[in-house]
Amino acid sequence: MRLALLRSSLLLCLVLGLLTSGCDLGTSSARDSAQGPLGAGGYGNAGHSGSAGSSVGGGITTSGPSVPVTFSMKGTNLAGAEFGSNLPGMYDIDYTYPTHAEVDYFVGKGMTALRMPFAWERLQPALSASLDATEQARVDDFVSYATGKGAYVILDPHNYARYQSDAATGPVLIGAAGGPTNADFADLWSRLAALYAANDHVVFGLMNEPHDIGLGAWLTAANSAIDAIRAAGATNLILVPGTNWTGAASWTDSNTGMLGTIDPLDHYVFEVHQYNDSDSSGNHSTCVSATIGSERLQNFTEWLSENGKQAVLGEFDGPNNDTCLSALDDMLNFIDAHTDSWVGWTYWAAGPWWGPQPATDGSIIEPSGGTDAPQMPILVKHLP
Repeated sequence: MRLALLRSSLLLCLVLGLLTSGCDLGTSSARDSAQGPLGAGGYGNAGHSGSAGSSVGGGITTSGPSVPVTFSMKGTNLAGAEFGSNLPGMYDIDYTYPTHAEVDYFVGKGMTALRMPFAWERLQPALSASLDATEQARVDDFVSYATGKGAYVILDPHNYARYQSDAATGPVLIGAAGGPTNADFADLWSRLAALYAANDHVVFGLMNEPHDIGLGAWLTAANSAIDAIRAAGATNLILVPGTNWTGAASWTDSNTGMLGTIDPLDHYVFEVHQYNDSDSSGNHSTCVSATIGSERLQNFTEWLSENGKQAVLGEFDGPNNDTCLSALDDMLNFIDAHTDSWVGWTYWAAGPWWGPQPATDGSIIEPSGGTDAPQMPILVKHLP
């Protein structure tokens, strides 16, 4: 994880990086290759205000302890709506949406949270313009069914802080030349907030894994989106990621400035991702050790406790081998022991288009032929 280098660079990052878009420390802490069987577009390797707080590098004022979230969200990602390299693409050819049957299966297992990744470009084909009516209806169908079953639905624009206006240019960072502005990002969330303000089981996950964007630039974008959500009258819980792939293990080296998050209602938690392979990418089927899960969450959890904050583990996995399954159980045991800091988790992943998993090393938990995945008994024992 290059921690020595990261720590030696942190002071410079805090002084300069918060003011620019050029400070991004560390390695990928979640999948940095195409997500899902068809890829993920061009993105792969792609009511309280709190205390006045203090300031960190760059003169940014930080928030004090937050009002604790008292409910728990534990479940899985249901991937599919973000799939495909063709944007916007054709429904059921380039991408799909999770099904009612999947909701029934996972809720039936006791899961209380379903994270639904989607492509920003499909739901909003033009920046700061109306949402596509057909795509909105697909999102509405899933949200209505899942929340009707009592689950929390986490809406997740799976865009890595980018938007692709045309294939020739490819995805462009929020705030970069030719890319979406902070106002464009806020517009997306203003529209979603207006749609789901009346449903407290809809959770707003601001963005999947921002990376190669400076902490200051991302913090400004995130706060713009939060302002828009609250201005729309929505009181829903908001999940706020950091930059640098929002990795838990690297958070205290690159994301402590996210204490500058400002929510007028103080109803947010941080979202982090963490995989247990050698480089924290989730691209390998082997894990460092049976205890690497708790070890990689330790420093971040201490930071949460010290600052009166909470988090959700939005992505993690456990390939089907002894070491990785032990690491998965170890990670969830750690979260169970720190419920003051952890609101919940969503496993990566399930979804209707994942193919059959290999006999060993597969990590997907979509049931096959009526048979539970090997990870399910471990996940189930950590459910509410």
